[in-house]
Formats: sequence, C-alpha cells, structure tokens
Amino acid sequence: MKEIKASSRIIKVEGADDLNLNIVSEVLEEGLEIIKLKITSEKPIHMPKVTISWKQPIIDIHSYWYPTAFRNKAFHADWARGFYSKATISAPVSCLYNVNGQNRHTCAFSDALNTVNINAGVHEEDGTFECKIVLFTELSKKILDYKGEIRIDTRDIPYYESLKDVSKWWESFEQYKPSLVPEAARQPMYSTWYSFHQELNDHEIEKQCSIAKKLGCEAVIVDDGWQTDDNNRGYAYCGDWKVSSKRISDMKEHVRRVHDIGLKYLLWYSVPFVGLYAEAWNRFKDKILAYDGTLKAGVLDPRYPEVREYLISVYESAVTEWDLDGFKLDFVDEFDLPADKKDSYNELMDFESVQEAVDCLLSSVIEKLKTIKPDIMIEFRQRYIGPYMRKYGNMFRVTDCPNDSITNRIGSMDIRLLCGNTAAHSDPIMWNSKDTVESAALQLINTLFSVPQFSMRFENLTEEHFKMSCFWLSFWKRHKDVLIDGDLVPYYPALNYPIISSRTEEKYLAAVYSDFVVHLGKETNKNIILVNGTLKDKLYVEIENDLGQRQIETVNCMGEVIKRENINLYKGVLIIDIPVSGVAYIR
Repeated sequence: MKEIKASSRIIKVEGADDLNLNIVSEVLEEGLEIIKLKITSEKPIHMPKVTISWKQPIIDIHSYWYPTAFRNKAFHADWARGFYSKATISAPVSCLYNVNGQNRHTCAFSDALNTVNINAGVHEEDGTFECKIVLFTELSKKILDYKGEIRIDTRDIPYYESLKDVSKWWESFEQYKPSLVPEAARQPMYSTWYSFHQELNDHEIEKQCSIAKKLGCEAVIVDDGWQTDDNNRGYAYCGDWKVSSKRISDMKEHVRRVHDIGLKYLLWYSVPFVGLYAEAWNRFKDKILAYDGTLKAGVLDPRYPEVREYLISVYESAVTEWDLDGFKLDFVDEFDLPADKKDSYNELMDFESVQEAVDCLLSSVIEKLKTIKPDIMIEFRQRYIGPYMRKYGNMFRVTDCPNDSITNRIGSMDIRLLCGNTAAHSDPIMWNSKDTVESAALQLINTLFSVPQFSMRFENLTEEHFKMSCFWLSFWKRHKDVLIDGDLVPYYPALNYPIISSRTEEKYLAAVYSDFVVHLGKETNKNIILVNGTLKDKLYVEIENDLGQRQIETVNCMGEVIKRENINLYKGVLIIDIPVSGVAYIR
C-alpha cells in the first residue's frame, strides 16, 4: 500500500506496489480539487486491480446519490461492493448530501470508458465514509501507462449544482464531446411499446400517429415486433433485422405515410442480441460473449471486426432504404465480458477490451449515420446514460416503469442531473383506461420535466382521458421553455423529489407531489404556475413578503377553468385551493 497526502486528505493506493505511481493534487478553489493519477509499467501489461481510497467524516451528511440508485438513497457499508460504471452502464460519480440537499462530498472520475467500481461506505469504527475507486476490475488491453483524474467537491452548494458541474467537467474532455441534439429530439413522441407490444400493424400504427400528431407529438418510436412474427416477448428471432411482412407490408411506404402525417420515424433494435432462430445465428454463434437460454439469444462480441461491420451495415441500410429519422438502440448494457471468458481473446479480434470495442462500434455507427442524416436521433435507455453515451446518442429515456408515475419522475430527475443538453425522455406513459381521470393525469404530471413519450391506444381512452391528455401535452409544449430549458431545482432527493421547480426570467413553475410547502422568495415577481401533483385539492405556499393583490386562475386536470379571482398574498403560509391534478396560474 502507498499513501500520498493530497490537499486535506490522505489518498491510499493498493495493488500498485510493483508499478510506478504518481499522484498530484490541484486545488481549484476552496472545497474543490482534482487529484491526477498516473500509473506506469516497465513493459506493456494487463494492469492489476488497483484500489484508490480516502476518508470523509460523516458530518452533516444524511443521504447518498449515484446515477443508478433509483429509489434507494441509503448509505452503503464500507464492505459493500458499491456500483459499477463503464461506457454502457451508469457514470463514475456519487454525491453525499444533507437533508436540505446541500452537497457535502461529490466524487467523480475521469475514466467513463473502462469498468470501475465506486463506493462511499460507512466505516462503523470511526464514523467516516471509506470512499473507494477500484480500477482494472475487467480485462483490458496490455498498456504501459494509465492516467485518470478524481474530482472531489466538498463545497457548500446545492447537490444538483455539484452534479451539473461534474457534467460540464466531463464535457471538457475531447472524448466526451456530446452529440448534437436536434430540436425533434426535444419534442413529445408516441411509442408503440405499451400500446402494441409486439402485435404491430402498419395501418394501426399510422392510425395512432394521426391522432398523436393532433395531440402534439412530433415523432413515433416503433418498438419490438416489426422484425418478427413471434409474439413471445423473447429475442429468439432477433439479429436478421428483416421486416415481417405480416406486420408491415412495405416499410419504405409505411415510413413515407408517417412522414406525410407530420411525424419523424424512429425504429427499435436490440443491438447485441442474435437469436437462436435467426439466420445470422450460424454466422455468429462462435462470436458471442454469452448465451441466455431464457431469452434464446446470444450477446454478440464486438471485439470481432465482422460483428461490428455487420451491425453498422444494418443501421446504415435502414436509414438509406427506409428514410428513418432515428433509432432506439436497446440493451447496449448487455455488452459485458463474463468472468469465465477473461482469457477469450483470440487472433480474429482486434480489441482485447469489450468496452473499447463497444466504443469503436457505437462511434462508427454514429459517424456513418450522420453522414446520411446529420440530425439523426439516437435513444438510449437508463442505465446507459453516462458521458460516453452522450457522445453516441442525443436522447436518454427513463428505464421501463409501466404505469409507475413515481419511478418515472425519479428516473427523469436522475437523468437530468447529469445529462446537460441531451434530451431526457420519460418512459412511455400509460395507465389503466378505467382509472379516474385525476389519477391518470398523474402519469403526465410526474413526467413534466422530461420530454413526454405517450403509449396509449387512443380508441381505449374515455372522452375525459382524451381531453386530459390533450391538455397536459399542450401544457407541456406551451411551457417547454421553463420545464426543459429553465433552471431546474429537484428538491429533497432523499425523498425522491417531492417538489420540483424550474424558472426563467418570466416564469416560475413548481410541481408538488406530496404535502410539502412551496417556498416563494424572489420568484414572486414572475408569473407563477403551481401544478398539483397530489390527489388533494390544495397546496401550501410560503411567501416571504406581502405582495398585495394578485389574479389567480385555477384549472382542473382537463384544462377546464374552475375559478378566476383576485387574492391577497400576505407574508406567511397560505393554502391555495387547486383541483386534484390541476394547475393554478398566479399573475
């Protein structure tokens, strides 16, 4: 073990005793430092596992955030395995904060390509966090040297600002330059997944598209099913990527008809899977990382040039032949080297590292597609939402959470905290068509601060549900400037963001999802919009100073005006009557 003094902390390094190690600490400002690490060897080697650790006293720290924590913001133990990050999974950053959401220790690592393990775990003996970054947990190519930077931020700033600064820091590295985000990627979309699953039909898709366009959607994502006659929800027939004529009789004409409706067209592909019953199986069965008997599909090994060339040609042909506007590239987090294949490298491969091969694959895909359509859209799904994925794609979508509005809210906030200008999309919105209109409206209200994807069969909607859907999609488009482009503040992350606000120079919009008080300070000189994301008919607002008389208008979840009146806004806590799942406009 080696110990190095870096600023106000001791950095311990284990596993590098036989290597040359250099660590330099650079303090950027009080509470913010960069620790630069360099490991060198006398000859090219597979680097051994190296653990970098330091202590952080548990003082005024009450919760823990990392990109794939989802609902669990609990502390870890120092002996726990932490979480893994690599190009196709998560991102190398974590944040410790207090109950008020103030940052106490945000740690980020510069290497988002290779597999690293990160943990901030409670050390019971002395009441500290044992912070660890473990390198070289997965086989990589033989190298002479390795460089990395650890960014440690203990400034007393809101947690979301410290995470935003990490995102900007990653953007400063050339290898993480984000992909262009076309305006179409920032507009509501219709998804076929929950509404059709695999039972697709071109004319039915077009029927839904026509109505979706009237509601305000600007694109359709046609999901799994177009490439197979099978309805078993597996991937046994994936890999050939030929259109099922029973589903879509003529893909080119079908896409053209959707374009004529006024929607962009994105198509789903499960990138790594080749199914047991696909024609491509015999070609690639010996070039897979793993086989899943339940899915009846193998995971292609991107270290083979033939595998990458095949996949690139599939997407290139689809854009050229069918005039697609984008792709939903799914399951890229399945590109993983199993433990029993660590010595599987052979002379037919041109990469030892799976992650480097994935980078080559996806970089080549984007480069090829952008030569055909510069504004091509690429959607990735949560967990693969790190800085490398921003390089390949321009849309990050919440993980599958059908009918789960709360998880959709949590997932969209977790994405937005790190994604910069990459478009953060909701999981496709659905609900039981027999639910009350107020309860169904919560599905849209919980996704307001992300780009909505809609996935209901319109013929199954009641008149009230349809009217509600129209209202909330139009509300989103009318206030997109503040919802998507405003200064975002997701409060109380430990409680899964029960209040979210955003502001521009002209507007302040707050959505409340539980019995919490909205604090209005400087926002009172703006047009105020309060969204009631609860099933109660009132919200609580605290005002710092007497404001005198204001006009208030309240509407219900279908956009119907309930009341217009003048109210006196005095200093203190006020109860404002707002219909369940409704909105109050204070001007």
